Amino acid sequence: MSSVQQKIGEIEAEIARTQRNKATEGHLGLLRAKIAKLRRQEVDQVMTGKSGGGEGFDVSKSGDARVGLIGFPSVGKSTLLNKITDTFSETNEREFTTLTCVPGVIKYRGSKIQLLDLPGIIEGAKDGRGKGRQVIGVARTCTLILVVLDAVKPMNHKRIIDGELEGVGIKLNRNKPDILIKSNMKGGLFINKSVDSDIKMNDETIRNILKEYRVNNAEVVLRGKAGVEDLIDAIEGNRVYIPALYVVNKIDQITIEELDLLDQIPNYVCISAGLKWNLDELLERTWEKLDFVRIYTKPKGQLPDYESPVILQTARRSVSDFCNKIHRGLLKEFKYAIVWGASVKHQPMKVGKDHVLLDEDVIQIVKKI
Repeated sequence: MSSVQQKIGEIEAEIARTQRNKATEGHLGLLRAKIAKLRRQEVDQVMTGKSGGGEGFDVSKSGDARVGLIGFPSVGKSTLLNKITDTFSETNEREFTTLTCVPGVIKYRGSKIQLLDLPGIIEGAKDGRGKGRQVIGVARTCTLILVVLDAVKPMNHKRIIDGELEGVGIKLNRNKPDILIKSNMKGGLFINKSVDSDIKMNDETIRNILKEYRVNNAEVVLRGKAGVEDLIDAIEGNRVYIPALYVVNKIDQITIEELDLLDQIPNYVCISAGLKWNLDELLERTWEKLDFVRIYTKPKGQLPDYESPVILQTARRSVSDFCNKIHRGLLKEFKYAIVWGASVKHQPMKVGKDHVLLDEDVIQIVKKI
């Protein structure tokens, strides 16, 4: 065990011994901040050091989104890639058949989604075991993560994988905390909480955590729901928040009663990749998680192109975003746009660059003369 891991274990033991009440809240927050700093140090050693071995996975981004398949060895990731893309990835009953990143493309509803079959992850991946360093490095760049679980022992696999990803700052199905930390030129710490906020820590705890990170002159603005872990994440600033689906594979090996229980859990999709069971629902749920909208183009004097939509995400679907997706220089020539669809009151309607588009709108761009 490394000295860093030993220190983490000692602090976790102290947390376990400490009673939880208002008097110890600040002390516990300080201990959690120390653990977060040690884990960052440990991750930095793994990501920059030689542990884990081998070269990184040099796979350039392509398509409208990047989706990563993460799971233990032999859970069916390669079989799933083979079934829903045109790519072949070697499959075998033995473990660690996939030793590098194998990319494929899902073509769905006019979109092109890059799907990455990553080598099997094992417990201790965040510490550099196996190819954990490379797998985690690629996972941080994904738009969506599909965690592939064995139907025979899904909850145990989920617990381990969630812990491995959490340990390197990957937060699955979590929103980024609404916490702003900015420097205070006048000196001192100022804590501001919005009226409708739900803050699960007192001001003393906040000050203790900030001082642990040597933040002595700052204004902290907290909104919404936030706790100790959220504040630490905001200070660290290296967390990534990625949506995820838990894909329970090999459901042909469990009973109907077990399947009914799994089907009730949020963010779960039950499939059998080998038998092609329920793959349509997996693609539908993947589309929903990616939060895509399709925008059809209409050149002047021609019919709309319904075969090749421009894919935007719901969070960024203004006419400006559409123009930037087509070409970075298009906005300089932009005069106005003509839109047909659910986003406009009249069919068609002239709109500006700030107009927000909806799924399956049709757009025609008019340039300056």
